[in-house]
Amino acid sequence: MTRVVLPAPLRTLAGVTGEVQLEVAAPVTVSSVLDALEERYPQLCGTIRDRSSGRRRPFLRFFAGEEDLSHEPTDVPLPESVARGLEPLIVLGAIAGG
Repeated sequence: MTRVVLPAPLRTLAGVTGEVQLEVAAPVTVSSVLDALEERYPQLCGTIRDRSSGRRRPFLRFFAGEEDLSHEPTDVPLPESVARGLEPLIVLGAIAGG
């Protein structure tokens, strides 16, 4: 099982509390995790990535362990610890301002 941590507004939209656990076929990538997440929670479609382009939405970041994957290709396999569920993939809401 792959674990995913969502920001509070997305947890509310999906109707979940805490982490989400998903079955994701290998290779486990950001794209495959998001595909599984959107399949299980269709109300999240278009909230994490743009529906037409598939690009990450502004102000959302992806972390695996302490590594920021936000600007990495989404088809690169995630670390084994994330793929096996030892650590979660974290979708984090970024804050901007001045």
